[in-house]
Amino acid sequence: MDLQFLGHSAFKVYIPGATLLIDPFLSGNPSFPAEMSVEQVSEGVDHVLLTHGHDDHVGDTIDILKATGATLTANWEICMWAQDKGIEKINPMNHGGCVNMGAFGVALTNAVHSSACSFDSEGSVADVYLGNPAGVVVMAEDEPTLLHMGDTDIFSDMELINEIYRPQIGIVPIGDRFTMGARTASMACQRFFEFQTIIPCHYGTFPILDQSADQFTECMEDDAFRVAKLKPGETVTVNNSVAAS
Repeated sequence: MDLQFLGHSAFKVYIPGATLLIDPFLSGNPSFPAEMSVEQVSEGVDHVLLTHGHDDHVGDTIDILKATGATLTANWEICMWAQDKGIEKINPMNHGGCVNMGAFGVALTNAVHSSACSFDSEGSVADVYLGNPAGVVVMAEDEPTLLHMGDTDIFSDMELINEIYRPQIGIVPIGDRFTMGARTASMACQRFFEFQTIIPCHYGTFPILDQSADQFTECMEDDAFRVAKLKPGETVTVNNSVAAS
């Protein structure tokens, strides 16, 4: 499995038979690499997965779906919102469900956050409820299981998520203020999960977020070697036992 970090919480994931975008906030993302374009990132994409409806996660989803014909996987409310914008290929889900997408399976987990679209098509403030926030689990045969936590605080049922799905890769928000900070994110990883590879995200994008993953790595102490701090644009390859970038 190859995972390319695109800044903030956006990732492009390559698995045999499918190319996924998760939370593709690209346009207007200060950490999206200047040398890259939305069109370049969209190339070859056949699935877009969303953790929740905030603008810094939905991002370019509608434009990408229209340009590529990719399938949207998200909660019911987001899929209905996208359908209203002309998107036909939708895979609506909710917490507790698991759907076989052919090359991979996907499930939604709990996340402690909120979810809404803040702006309408004219840019005016218009909060629209977009369902409950989630984490996204991606499962493919002979590939490590990936959990993108979305935006979340720490919560004790993370232990149950680990028991059910056994994710080997964790994409973990660490930027504080809107999500876990360094201390609670490291506590979540060490107390509730058994990640082989941890990719921190949701930091450094805006001034009000923590600007680096250094404190998170320090808090991981003896498990710091599991942390893959990717710069936007960088890719990490992960198999079932070894990570190498």
